[in-house]
Amino acid sequence: MPPTDASLLSRWRLPVLGLAIVAIVVGPFLIMRSAIGEADRATQKVVHTREVESLMQAVAADARSLEAAAMTRARGIDSPLLRQRIDEANARILPNVDAVLALTRDNPEQQARLGALRSNLEQRLARIDAVTKAAETATDVQIDQMVVLNPIQRLVMDIVETEQTLLDDRDDQAERASRNADLASWTAMLVQLLLLLAASYFTLRAQSGRREAESLATRASNRSAVVLDSVREPIVLIDGDQRVVMHNAAFAELYGVGEEIRGQKLDAVGEGAWDDAETLRRLHDVLARDRELWDYRLSQPTVDGMERTMLLNARRMPLPDRDDSVVLVTASDITAQTISERQIRELNQQLEGKVEQVSDVNRELEAFSYSVSHDLRAPLRHIAGFADKLGRHLGEDVDEKTTHYLGVIGSSARRMSALIDDLLVYSRLGRSALRLQSVDLQSMVADTRAMLDSNAHTENPAHRIEWTIAPLPIVVGDENMLRQVWLNLLGNAVKYSSGTEPARIDIECRRGAEGGYQFTVRDNGAGFDMQYAGKLFGVFQRLHAASEFPGTGVGLASVRRVLGRHGGRIWAEAEPGKGAAFHFTLPASAHDAGVTSNPGQSLT
Repeated sequence: MPPTDASLLSRWRLPVLGLAIVAIVVGPFLIMRSAIGEADRATQKVVHTREVESLMQAVAADARSLEAAAMTRARGIDSPLLRQRIDEANARILPNVDAVLALTRDNPEQQARLGALRSNLEQRLARIDAVTKAAETATDVQIDQMVVLNPIQRLVMDIVETEQTLLDDRDDQAERASRNADLASWTAMLVQLLLLLAASYFTLRAQSGRREAESLATRASNRSAVVLDSVREPIVLIDGDQRVVMHNAAFAELYGVGEEIRGQKLDAVGEGAWDDAETLRRLHDVLARDRELWDYRLSQPTVDGMERTMLLNARRMPLPDRDDSVVLVTASDITAQTISERQIRELNQQLEGKVEQVSDVNRELEAFSYSVSHDLRAPLRHIAGFADKLGRHLGEDVDEKTTHYLGVIGSSARRMSALIDDLLVYSRLGRSALRLQSVDLQSMVADTRAMLDSNAHTENPAHRIEWTIAPLPIVVGDENMLRQVWLNLLGNAVKYSSGTEPARIDIECRRGAEGGYQFTVRDNGAGFDMQYAGKLFGVFQRLHAASEFPGTGVGLASVRRVLGRHGGRIWAEAEPGKGAAFHFTLPASAHDAGVTSNPGQSLT
């Protein structure tokens, strides 16, 4: 391996030398450029201050010229030249102030003084203009006001003095910048000398350390060989003729070979374990076409007499001590994994049989539901219909008891029909496929509330319901099933608070501890005794008499079934006469719900 390190050293020597030369040339240039730039900036600041001072002197001179011209006009002296001087001064004075304002926009104190100066100038120019227009008729008061009011000389002097102070500072900065430029020039020369010395030192050091680097490379090569032998996966390197270049101890142990196989053809290794035409062709393509071989399965006999399934991976790899490339082949023993996969396939076949059995049961349940939906409804319709016909046939001469009996028959038939409907809904909620999609609960609750408000107003116009609905999220679930949840819970809240005025129904939502949502539907209605809460979500379980509050006792059971299928749960808190609160949870997504796609279940 010594030639390798030597070649690497010689390969990097030229770029390092080039970088040193660039540093020697460019470094001092950048230092000089920075110093010259600093000197230029200092000079520009001095010129800037001079320009401000000059403009302020021009403003003061124009102001004095206008005052003198106005007083001259007041004494009756007039000439075209005098008017021209007034016009020119008027045209210059305020633009000059604006120019100074633009030049000193980075100095807040000067901006304040210039603002006051401009205001005084505008007022003084107005008085000068008044005196000029009055000419000989100008009064002494007007002339005095022109001269005394709105003083500007003090402001001009303050501005000029401030700029003079800045000028002194900037002169100092310019001198320092000039000295810095001279210092940078000497520093640049010193840096060049130091860089040349450093480049020479490192060159000599690189030459003297070559032997040490070669020794380190040899030790590193030995360490690499030790690391290669410590890998428990068989590894072999082959050249373009598919001869063994190198292998590790795991390869020698698995195929019963030693160092003597170096230089031998791979198909002769391990008593023909590698003598497979397709495998050899693929390994040839790895080197010839620069392809990679991934997870190629090969059944091989090994030295222990077992037939093993090996997973081969191969890629082209250059070696530093060779001009040509070799193929690095790694082999992983996946015999146990193959056996496990075979067992999994057998279990999957058994599972498919179970699924088919479940499908048969579901089809039988569908047939039963159809029978309940159609065969039981016909007798109920007959009972209700003939009870009604019997009542009309008997006319108005029937006694009160007969009327009561007929009413009980009709109401019982209708109740039985409602029970059948609720049972069918309950059955479908447990068997139908979940159609998962994004569901806007805010809109769903709003629609349900509108429908319940309409029904309540129709049945009892005087009854008033006060709703409080918190902001509700968008969740992933079956829209139709979740609509059944809200319809049952909100319908129960409206029903059981019908005797309270006004009825108050609150809907709350907060983020759950595990990333889902917890909802609460609270009312101030009849409530119930918590000792019977365990029966609340069972089929046909009712905690109130049917004569007091109508219903079939299936709604809350359906709610629990829907929430269970969505990965949620429901519980209740109540007190007789003080209302009830139903709490339930929903996951935020299908993944949180633990819902997986299966036959008959779709994600939309």
